[in-house]
Amino acid sequence: MASSEDVKSGESAVTTIVNLAEEAKLAREGVVNKAPSYALSTICKSLLAGGIAGGVSRTAVAPLERLKILLQVQNPHNIKYNGTIQGLKYIWRTEGLRGLFKGNGTNCARIVPNSAVKFFSYEQASKGILYMYQQQTGNEDAQLTPVLRLGAGACAGIIAMSATYPMDMVRGRLTVQTEKSPYQYRGMFHALSTVLREEGPRALYKGWLPSVIGVIPYAGLNFAVYESLKDWLIKSKPFGLVNDSSELSVTTRLACGAAAGTLGQTVAYPLDVIRRRMQMVGWNHAASVLTGDGGGKVPLEYTGMVDAFRKTVRHEGFGALYKGLVPNSVKVVPSIALAFVTYEVVKDILGVEIRISD
Repeated sequence: MASSEDVKSGESAVTTIVNLAEEAKLAREGVVNKAPSYALSTICKSLLAGGIAGGVSRTAVAPLERLKILLQVQNPHNIKYNGTIQGLKYIWRTEGLRGLFKGNGTNCARIVPNSAVKFFSYEQASKGILYMYQQQTGNEDAQLTPVLRLGAGACAGIIAMSATYPMDMVRGRLTVQTEKSPYQYRGMFHALSTVLREEGPRALYKGWLPSVIGVIPYAGLNFAVYESLKDWLIKSKPFGLVNDSSELSVTTRLACGAAAGTLGQTVAYPLDVIRRRMQMVGWNHAASVLTGDGGGKVPLEYTGMVDAFRKTVRHEGFGALYKGLVPNSVKVVPSIALAFVTYEVVKDILGVEIRISD
C-alpha cells in the first residue's frame, strides 16, 4: 500500500514537473513571439513622438530661426539685419510671409528625424548608463545623477546631429538665400546634388567638428537640466506646483524646458556661429548671398574650426561669436519647451512609458 502511494506520489511529482516545463516553454515562446513586435511598436511610437515634437517646435519659431542664421553669417561691411524686430520687419517687407518661413521645409525634413533619433537615443543611453551605474554601485535602486543625464544627453545629441548633418548644412545655405541672390538653390534635393557635384561629399560635413563640440553642452544640458528640474520639483513640491498625483502641469514643464534651453544655447552658441560660417566655405556664391545684393564681396576662407574662431574675433571682435543670440534666445526658449512637452504629451497619448531616467 505504501509502495502504491509512493508510486502515485512520484507520478504526481513527475506530472507537476512536466506541466511546469510545458508552461515555461509556452511562456518562453510567448515572450519570443511577442517581444519583437512589442519592442518594434514601442520604438516606432517613441520615434514618432520625437519627430512630431521636433516638427511642431521648429515650425512655431521658423521666422526667428531664419533671422538668427542671417545675422550669424551676414557681411559685417554691408549690414542688412540689425536686431530682432528690424530684421523680421526687413524680411517681411522685402520677401513677404514666405520669406519668414524660407528653409523651414528643409529644416523640418531635417529636424523631424533628428528629433526622433535624439529623444530615442536619450532614452536608450539613459537606460544603458543607469544599468552600468547600478552595477558599479551595487545599488539596484540607484537613480541617474545630473552628470549622468548630461552624458546621456550628449550621446543622444552627437548621434542625432551626425545622422542628419548634411540636411543641416544645405538648410543653412537655403536659409540665407534672398530674392536678390544671384544664384538660387531650388530646394533641398537640388542643394544636396549641387554641393555633391561642385564641392564633393566632404562638403556636406563642413562645420561638423564645432557642431559635435557644441552639441555636447547643448543637448547634454538640455536633457540634464530638464529632467533634474522636474525631479526636484516633484520631490520638493515648492509653491504648490505639483498636484496630489505628483504630476507637473504643462505650464510647469514648459518652464523647465525653457530654463534648459536657455542655459544650453548660451553655452554652445559661439560654436553654432562658427559652424554656420564654415558651412558657407567653398560655396562660390556665398559672399554675394550674404550681402543680399551681390555687392561688397568678402573672402570666406577658413582652414578649420580654430582658424574660423581666430579670424572671426580678429576681424569682427568677440561679440561676433554671439551674433543672432537675441532672436535665438527668443526662439530657443519656446522651441525647447514645446519639444519636451509635445514629446511627453504624444507619448502619453500613444501609451508609451515616458520616464526612463528615474
